[in-house]
Amino acid sequence: MADAKVIPFDEDRPRRRIPRRVRAVSAPEPAEQQPPAPEPAPEPAPAERGDGWDRRIAGGLAFLRRRITGDYEVDEFGYDKELTDQVLMSLMRPLYDKYFRVEVRGIENIPAEGGALIVANHSGTLPLDGLMLQVAVHDRHPAQRHLRLLAADLVFMLPVVNELARKAGHTLACAEDAQRLLEAGELVGVMPEGFKGIGKPFGDRYKLQRFGRGGFVSTALRAGTPIVPCSIVGAEEIYPMVGNAKTLARLLGVPYFPITPTFPWLGPLGAVPLPTKWTIQFGEPIPTEGYAAEAAEDPMLMFNLTDQVREQIQHTLYKLLVQRRSVFF
Repeated sequence: MADAKVIPFDEDRPRRRIPRRVRAVSAPEPAEQQPPAPEPAPEPAPAERGDGWDRRIAGGLAFLRRRITGDYEVDEFGYDKELTDQVLMSLMRPLYDKYFRVEVRGIENIPAEGGALIVANHSGTLPLDGLMLQVAVHDRHPAQRHLRLLAADLVFMLPVVNELARKAGHTLACAEDAQRLLEAGELVGVMPEGFKGIGKPFGDRYKLQRFGRGGFVSTALRAGTPIVPCSIVGAEEIYPMVGNAKTLARLLGVPYFPITPTFPWLGPLGAVPLPTKWTIQFGEPIPTEGYAAEAAEDPMLMFNLTDQVREQIQHTLYKLLVQRRSVFF
């Protein structure tokens, strides 16, 4: 909401010069001279008078009124931009800034406008890397772009999580939805490793799993949008997965049931992630607009582009690991 501007009521009126009356006063004797009167204190700035808080409170009340009355917009996928910017981003930002202390590199490789497909590695037992990636794109990009993540079916089967994911702009990881978003000029994020990446053992950290059949490449070719490789370091260590209770996972209907040094031994406290230091680096975009329309059906081309993206992400991961001083600093 734009800041309010205070306009004086007499701004348009011509200012009249008021004549000053001059009265002759005899000069006082030297002994009778009085010290000069102190100058009046300057008027406090608007921020000192609490105008900033007034605007915040007014904005918050207006936001609540729109929520109650239903006077807000969502797109065809259920994305609620206002809720995401004012609430969801605000909840994730302390975790991003203070807890994981995320450092972002190569943000200039994300186009300022138009569609683009951001392809990143996936890890961490819980998908916090996707959420931090979303904050990084919004807060560090000069255009404050919004990242629309493609999520697995399980996300949209969970109560509460399903609704929040839709409100935050995420959608089902299918080629049709991804292509529609890209053609509409949106930034789309995909993590092709899926559950194979997020649920891999701690001993396999930073070793990329298979990138599927290259469906994300086919989608980018059809939409004619660039592919931006992205490497995330730091997420692998937040929940060191040393075991997987597969029988329990099958009973619960989940891909894996993680066992870490703290979970499930410490109960809910074991779900607190370790405060690792993160680095997110965006690589140079790989253009796709130069290919013919039938290129999306060429399996050899899709394999080559998929391998190119995967190798670029893996190489950057190794480079970042060599450069970092510590897991936590």
